[in-house]
Amino acid sequence: ISNFEFKKGVRVTEQTLVRTKPSINKWLVAIAVMSSAIIEVLDTSVVNVSLPHIAGSLSATTDEATWVLTSYLVANAIVLPLSGWLANYFGRKRLLMSVVCGFTVSSLLCGMAPNLPSLVFFRIMQGVTGGGLQPLSQAVLLEEFPRKEHGKAMAVWAMGIVVAPILGPTLGGWLTDNYSWRWVFYINLPIGIISLVLIGLYVWDPPYISRGKLRFDAWGLGMLVVGMGAFQIMLDKGQEEDWFASKFIVVLCVVAIVLLTAFVVRQLKVENPLVKFRLMSDRNFACGISLVSLMLFVLYGSLVLLPLFMQELLGWTAVTTGFWTGPRGIAIAVAMPVVGKLLGKGWDGRLMVAGGFAAASISYLAGYSHMNLNSGAWDIVWPQLIQGVGVGFIFVPLTVLTMSRIQKQDMGYASSLYSIMRNIGSSIGIPFVTTLIARRSQFHQVRLGEHVTAYDPRATQYLSTTAHFFANAGSDAVAAKMQGIEVVYRSMLQQASLMSFLDAFKIMGFVLIGVIPLIFIMKKASKKPQKMEMME
Repeated sequence: ISNFEFKKGVRVTEQTLVRTKPSINKWLVAIAVMSSAIIEVLDTSVVNVSLPHIAGSLSATTDEATWVLTSYLVANAIVLPLSGWLANYFGRKRLLMSVVCGFTVSSLLCGMAPNLPSLVFFRIMQGVTGGGLQPLSQAVLLEEFPRKEHGKAMAVWAMGIVVAPILGPTLGGWLTDNYSWRWVFYINLPIGIISLVLIGLYVWDPPYISRGKLRFDAWGLGMLVVGMGAFQIMLDKGQEEDWFASKFIVVLCVVAIVLLTAFVVRQLKVENPLVKFRLMSDRNFACGISLVSLMLFVLYGSLVLLPLFMQELLGWTAVTTGFWTGPRGIAIAVAMPVVGKLLGKGWDGRLMVAGGFAAASISYLAGYSHMNLNSGAWDIVWPQLIQGVGVGFIFVPLTVLTMSRIQKQDMGYASSLYSIMRNIGSSIGIPFVTTLIARRSQFHQVRLGEHVTAYDPRATQYLSTTAHFFANAGSDAVAAKMQGIEVVYRSMLQQASLMSFLDAFKIMGFVLIGVIPLIFIMKKASKKPQKMEMME
């Protein structure tokens, strides 16, 4: 018991009682918070491969079943920026236990859903309860570990946050094929229960948590809910609706821009903001959240592109594709503990981040963008290994640099902003690459089609060869010619699709190179405790 005020000759009428924190192994705290964060992040990607099975089981179309993903992402995006304020208002331990309990129960309900509307509703519950788990887990680890050990703490945190969505499709496919899509949700139950017990035993509130003393900004919450909802739905449905050719998408875009801008302006003026945008006045924090959003933009874009390339152009099965996308996650998991140790020995995090971006760009510019229709497993694996090591060298030191000058009492708010920028980066990356592939494929079809004429000797020779093949197989002259034209057209489409994929990989590689100068605007991470921490 601490924080008593005594004055000579004056009776104390008000006392502040703070339960002292017992001595607990910080790694037990890490396990407690990370177990819940991992299942939440896993659920952003594990359901993807199960959508056709969900649609067939619940008598819905595949397009209707995509709302299972959209509803979760929208609810998640709305809660993410609020988690810092909610933790200060309700208390971090109480909030963590509540959201883990809610996420576990909603996972059970998702697995038991009898129809699509109920499944979408329960997925919204999942997104609302799980939205705060990422930033809360990060804030707890950054507070629990001293600044000189932040590299180790963020290596553990990043392994779960980055590796889980990469391995999610593989786990989801295996559970769906061997059991049922419902087990994609049931798998959360034992982990959620264990996490709930561990949080109850090992997580404690820091003394500066307000717990009920903050004013609630209802207008700000309304702007955030509607604005983020419109923004997330626009990103998810944009390609399907042909983007701004659709009035629906235009309306969503206008609503998102107006309300989110108004939300930012309001949060800069109110006394107790839901989101502390003023933290972006810190140079490291502003640069860090910009870099992490760009990194997730590229990473999630490649998570979509590579499996599509392997299945659509190389003709690999879903199981084979899932197996050969695993090396990237393994490389990240191996690299991150090494990076954490190097940071603890005093390595400059800025140089490590720059090296990580350079390595990741090599995987795109020298690896992925040189693949062809005859590429084999090794052509897929070695760029993933380089990219995985690069991501490991980016994520851990970048997180440490970003948070290095944030006061502990603001760590929850900072983690919320950091998480929402990661979320925005990944949310934009996926529709960007799918739209880019569609547009560039059309462009290359037109350009290649210009050469498929009766005046191009290579085109006429290829058509004559294929027609001759079908004629020898028993087709008459007219049918053989039509079949030959069909083969030429399919080959042209395949080549146009290949060129569009290579364009996308090159663009992402150049994005990674282009952001490297931004890294050196940041200051070197300080390992000394801030003034507030020294007072504590």
